[in-house]
Amino acid sequence: MSQTTAVLPLELYSAAQTRELDARLIAAGTPGFVLMQRAAQAAWRALRQRWPQAGEVTVLTGRGNNAGDGYLIAMLAQRAGWQVRVLAVGDPAQLGGDAASAYAEARAAGVSVLPWCDALPLSGVVVDALLGTGLSGEVRAPYREAIEAINRAGQPVLAVDLPSGLCADSGAAQGCAVRADLTVTFIGLKLGLFTGAAVDQVGELVFDDLQAEPALLGALMPAGRRLDGAALPQLAPRPRGAHKGSYGQVLVIGGDHGTAGAALMAAETALRAGAGMVSLATRPAHVLASLARTPEVMCLGVESTYAMGPLLERADVLVLGPGLGQAPWGRSLLSLAPGRALPQVWDADALNLLASGQLRLPAGAIITPHPGEAARLLGCTLAEVQQDRPQAARTLAERLACTVVLKGAGTLVADAKGRLAVCDRGHPAMASAGLGDVLAGLLGALLAQGLAPYEAACLGVWLHARAGEEAAVDGRGLFATDLIPFIRKLLEIQSPCLK
Repeated sequence: MSQTTAVLPLELYSAAQTRELDARLIAAGTPGFVLMQRAAQAAWRALRQRWPQAGEVTVLTGRGNNAGDGYLIAMLAQRAGWQVRVLAVGDPAQLGGDAASAYAEARAAGVSVLPWCDALPLSGVVVDALLGTGLSGEVRAPYREAIEAINRAGQPVLAVDLPSGLCADSGAAQGCAVRADLTVTFIGLKLGLFTGAAVDQVGELVFDDLQAEPALLGALMPAGRRLDGAALPQLAPRPRGAHKGSYGQVLVIGGDHGTAGAALMAAETALRAGAGMVSLATRPAHVLASLARTPEVMCLGVESTYAMGPLLERADVLVLGPGLGQAPWGRSLLSLAPGRALPQVWDADALNLLASGQLRLPAGAIITPHPGEAARLLGCTLAEVQQDRPQAARTLAERLACTVVLKGAGTLVADAKGRLAVCDRGHPAMASAGLGDVLAGLLGALLAQGLAPYEAACLGVWLHARAGEEAAVDGRGLFATDLIPFIRKLLEIQSPCLK
């Protein structure tokens, strides 16, 4: 029996890969129409579970296999005694193969099929079976008008495989996309279901394997992986004889006039996340604030690079950028970093200065751009980054020989080896200033405790997102520093200090 579950696999595939998986299943002996029947049954089960009392469905169909799923869902609803209506946006006469067989079965079962027009009301649960993973380019008429009708109808929406108009590879809306309350996806999870516009279009996501043999999937290298607490890098337990020198000294460089808080938050987080020692190089005017806030941080006021020598000699990890600014003071301090063969985290204004072309990034660093910073680094527009976030992260990682944390909805981690991970955790209350500074300090601490850059980025991004969920229980008004105690707690659960 196929498995329909909200507990999702870790592996993520491109649209082309999911089509290949489908072809492999067929080649292994499962007829395509049987797979279509299994998909319809999985979607119908999920629909009944979510809306058991609805009693009515309106199915909108296109011209491909996605439409075939829709016709079979309509037939199952009809047999269950529900009121059913199919609105065909794609001409049924143009259906072929398994989709044509599905249409014939639905009509034989007495399912009502009408040509779609914008004047027809949508009632009951609306099933989006318009467009599948094969969509290329922007949605065109009449599908655009049908998607807009679904979105303004105010009815519950189930999307079959993925919301129509959503790019299965990038998560971008291709002109427009269905806003679903529930999406049921099949065989392999699509990367585009977890980043970009997808976070507001997919709704609840359930997965059905359609009885695919694990060996068939295992032979195909995934396009990426989901970050999940059960499969994350771990810090080793500490021996009872551990001392502060065993867990690294993080040096945070930042905090120009007016932005001291960013550097202070990064330094405090680095300590709370387990770094052995943390130093802060900032403006002299901020030393008293640092001592009052976190006396455990060794804070030095510096006005020029001449004072940085001893700090850099002691440092094991550099965190550069929080509150650094782009004035001469920040530029001069940042100029010291490229020559240091140390693990480094470049954030915020360090990235803006890097984008100016006057500095080079040390190989193996972690960079943490938001989409705007990524656009400046790539020399493209913000819209271009958001149109294909996975490709933007991969390109940056390859071009700069680094690990990239592309922040935003569905944060991505990419490295120069081609690895890609996506974090589908977090909370909208995290749309608040200072969260990136906390993440930068957390990444510095994980590097100081021995994790490699990609592993530190994966663990740090997940801890940060989960801490945001925990801290956001009360909703809006989240402070960045609210995350810090939750980061410490979650890190202990994930990587206990003692065996």
